[in-house]
Amino acid sequence: MVKDLNRSREFYVDLLGMEDVARPDFSFAGAWFQAGATLLHLIEEHPQSGRAGAEGDRAHNSRCHHFAFEVSDARAAAQCLKDQGVSLVQDAKLRPDGAVQMFVSDPDGHVVELCTSSMSEV
Repeated sequence: MVKDLNRSREFYVDLLGMEDVARPDFSFAGAWFQAGATLLHLIEEHPQSGRAGAEGDRAHNSRCHHFAFEVSDARAAAQCLKDQGVSLVQDAKLRPDGAVQMFVSDPDGHVVELCTSSMSEV
């Protein structure tokens, strides 16, 4: 759930580079974004939905509910976001398995991981 589809579109499409794709004409507002073969379905908060966003510390914690997207260079993605004034939940770091990961919150506090597998680093 999200509170503001336009803010979410700015984050996922304009900032992270996902593609805004067509969505069926449901009876409630929402948006679909695509990253590679993955679709992200957002629903705008409404009276019959749950509350939008992550609450409390979950919005700023990389060890909570989150979802991840593989990117070609997580370090470069982190720097690009910082250069645009975006605060990161956690800056790029090397995982024990050799992958690099970083975390950012979307406008509703959902934690998003951007990672580069160790194979992509080679």
